[in-house]
Amino acid sequence: MDITARLLRAEKATTATAAKPEQRPTPVAGDGPKAAQSFVARTRDAVPVKQSQSAARPAREADEGYHELKTKLHDRLLDLLDLSLLETTPEAEVRAEISRQTDRILREEHAQAPLSIPERRALISQIQDEVLGLGPLEPFLKDDTVNDILVNTYRNIYVERSGKLELTGARFKDESHLKKIIDRIVSRIGRRIDESSPMVDARLMDGSRVNAIIPPLAVDGASMSIRKFSRDPLELDDLINFGALIPQMGEVLKGIVRARLNILISGGTGSGKTTLLNVLSRFIPADERIVTIEDAAELQLKQTHVVRLETRPQNIEGRGEVTQRDLVKNCLRMRPDRIIIGECRGAEALDMLQAMNTGHDGSLTTIHANTPRDALMRLETMVSMAGMNLAPVAMRRFISSAVDVIIQGARLADGSRKVISFQEITGMEGEMITMQEIVRFEQTGIGEKGKVQGHFRVMGVRPNFAARLESMGVRLAENAFAPQIFPIQGG
Repeated sequence: MDITARLLRAEKATTATAAKPEQRPTPVAGDGPKAAQSFVARTRDAVPVKQSQSAARPAREADEGYHELKTKLHDRLLDLLDLSLLETTPEAEVRAEISRQTDRILREEHAQAPLSIPERRALISQIQDEVLGLGPLEPFLKDDTVNDILVNTYRNIYVERSGKLELTGARFKDESHLKKIIDRIVSRIGRRIDESSPMVDARLMDGSRVNAIIPPLAVDGASMSIRKFSRDPLELDDLINFGALIPQMGEVLKGIVRARLNILISGGTGSGKTTLLNVLSRFIPADERIVTIEDAAELQLKQTHVVRLETRPQNIEGRGEVTQRDLVKNCLRMRPDRIIIGECRGAEALDMLQAMNTGHDGSLTTIHANTPRDALMRLETMVSMAGMNLAPVAMRRFISSAVDVIIQGARLADGSRKVISFQEITGMEGEMITMQEIVRFEQTGIGEKGKVQGHFRVMGVRPNFAARLESMGVRLAENAFAPQIFPIQGG
């Protein structure tokens, strides 16, 4: 006996014994045997309606009446659908059933609603997103041109496209609607957000990074930001085509990963640090064991020999927290060939540097800093946070012996992202860490269309690590480090 028959018979038995039987909507005629096998049977009744995959949002969506109608439809659907089966039913089948039920409810219970055909289709699509996804954010999650989704308040939703912010016409119904979506996100990965823990880092199922913060810390109401990740992660050639770096630099970056240099990727917010980390990880040989450590897992490594570790916040009793430092210490017992930390933010920097200094060559991490020199200063601060009482010169010597190269990224005025400096750490001179710049980006102006103009300059310095690359069998072009200038096209 299939699940459809069980549910239908259970309903008949209920209505036969009830003093006042509950009236259920009847299926539209003409469904045939196919409908009997669909999700309608697993809900309470249904009829298939073709889904509008990319229906435009109606202009009236900002109207309170429109949101009130959408809320009523959503609540009515929750009464009809068997929610316990949503997780085990194919999404396409659930969406078809939601379309069917929403269309029928509109015809039978809200016939007076003056909706045009495009508005009706858009409304059905939004109801599907409310039940299965993240409500008004769902279209932006499906839009590959959107990189970031920024919810300032329930009324204001911005997106970033090509480095530029845009205010959208989308909105949540009210504050509770936004909080419900935030709860849906964090609960899926076993985290929580409430007044006792009013901010959280989380991730979506596709790896997109989420940060949410609610009152009393967020004065104007709940706020959320989503950093999306492409379904098809960028490759090195993509970065070259975008003008983020030049082919010569790409070959060198590929070589230093294969030769197991320790790499620090530095940059400000939104400068492409994690994207570059993902790209560089592609060149780690497939036979090496990789352990990744992140606050919210978002790296998209393609190798199969990967162990992904994620931190855990404390529970409501203030216990059970697992920090990045805890995970770094633990991963050293897991026989890693490579350690990748999504971002060094605190005391874990000490353990990461110790790992780099004690045989775990080829490790990679990122850090928030605006210049390579700032990155080194931040590392010093983080090491001191671990309670390491070293003299400044000893601490700098410790850092210089661990990190081989620093790659500095930046987001420029036109929204483009570039590697603006590639430097090698060469050692110590007195009490200072010494570096030499191999490649830099030099901005010369802004074009008429607002595009950054400039060029990449290869400095003509042969780095010390060139000999190491050769000893590891990595061959570069003879002119890889010859002084050259590579203009970029700017409008």
